[in-house]
Amino acid sequence: MTINFSCTMCGRCCHGLRLPVGVDEAVAWLRDGVQVQLFCEAIPWPAEPPADNLLAWYKRRRAFAATSGQLPLRVIVSLMATFTDACPNLLPDFRCGIYERRPRACRVYPAEVNPFVVLERDAKLCPPEAWESTQVLKSDDGTWADPEVAASVVGMQEADARDADVKARLCAILGVARSGLSNEGVVIHVPDGQRLLAALELATAGGDHAKQPGAPWEIVSHRQATLDLLHSAGCASLPASALVGQGVSFLGFVPGDAA
Repeated sequence: MTINFSCTMCGRCCHGLRLPVGVDEAVAWLRDGVQVQLFCEAIPWPAEPPADNLLAWYKRRRAFAATSGQLPLRVIVSLMATFTDACPNLLPDFRCGIYERRPRACRVYPAEVNPFVVLERDAKLCPPEAWESTQVLKSDDGTWADPEVAASVVGMQEADARDADVKARLCAILGVARSGLSNEGVVIHVPDGQRLLAALELATAGGDHAKQPGAPWEIVSHRQATLDLLHSAGCASLPASALVGQGVSFLGFVPGDAA
C-alpha cells in the first residue's frame, strides 16, 4: 500500500527523545555536550541460523559475539542521544539548526530502518495532516520513494553493521557487560560524557591499545520465569531489582513480575 507523507514541522519528533545515532554521530553529539546513553540487549546464539532466516541474519549484522556463563550471545548496543525537552538544535520556528548535518535517524523519520517492521502511522508522532499529503513516502512495491529517506535507511543499516565491532571494543573499554534480553528489555548505561567520548575515540581508532578482552556478560530481567530459563541454559543472569544504585537501569518492553 502506498503511504503518503510530508513533514508539517510540528516539532513533536524533536522533543523528549532518545535518538539512535551511529558512532560517528555520537562523537559529534558528545562534543556538543549532549548526553549519549548505551542501550544493551542480548540474543542467545547457540548456533548460526538457517540461511533463510533473514530476520536473524539482519540482527546478526548489528550485533557482536559475546558469552554469558556457558551461553553464546550476540549483543546489540544502541547509542542514544538523549534530551528531556526540546532538541538543543531546534530553533524557535521549529526549523532544525543543523539541518544539513542532522543525524541519519532524523532524515529517516517516520520511515522504518528495520525492513521487518511495518510502518504504523498511529505509532508515530506526526499529526494526521502529515499523512494527507500527495507526496509519496513509500511506494506500492515497498520501496521508500523519497531518495533522501531511502539513502538514509541504507546509511543507518550500514552504520549498524560497521559499528558493531567498535561497540564491542567500546563496551570492553568502559567495562559495560550487562544487557537485557532482546524483545524483553534493555539495560541502559549512562557513562560520563567525557569518559564516553574518550572511549569512543579509542574504540574507533582500533589498534592493539583498544583490543581489551570484554568481560562475560550478565543478562538482566524483571521476570523470574526468564531468569529461571536463563539459569537452566547456563547463563549468568541478574534480576532488574539488583541494578538499583549501580548507575544503570532496566527498561522493560513487556510486563514484569508484580513487586
